[in-house]
Amino acid sequence: MRTRLLLGAVGVLAGAFGALRFLQLDFPDIVNAVLWLAGGVALHDAVIAPLTVGLTVLATRVVPEEWRTRVTVALIVLVTVTVTAIPVLGRFGARPDNPTILPRDYLAGWLVFAAVVAVCTLLARPVSQRLHGGRRKRVSRSPG
Repeated sequence: MRTRLLLGAVGVLAGAFGALRFLQLDFPDIVNAVLWLAGGVALHDAVIAPLTVGLTVLATRVVPEEWRTRVTVALIVLVTVTVTAIPVLGRFGARPDNPTILPRDYLAGWLVFAAVVAVCTLLARPVSQRLHGGRRKRVSRSPG
């Protein structure tokens, strides 16, 4: 309980610090930040979430039942990060006269990320079985 309170207090202090710093911005910067945040919420709700849910539903129809949970988690992570990373993957905003803008090979980074997600998906069940000694809790599903 003490740890939760401490973590909560740290979170509240961090939020208060962020709010204080935010309110120290000039008014046009505050307006731009609010518009950017609202656009992010709208983009998430209109594009990212439906795309993630749609691809997950399609994938779980062709994936064996024992893999569905792991594949669902992997797709939620992968699709969300991929859609969010489209601007850097497409190198939108890169300029030849300023090589410090988008200076990395972001596609290679995304491929490494996708590989890590795939490996974690493959290892999730064996690691879980090893940690739990092969026991699995079965959740009974009651109608209604």
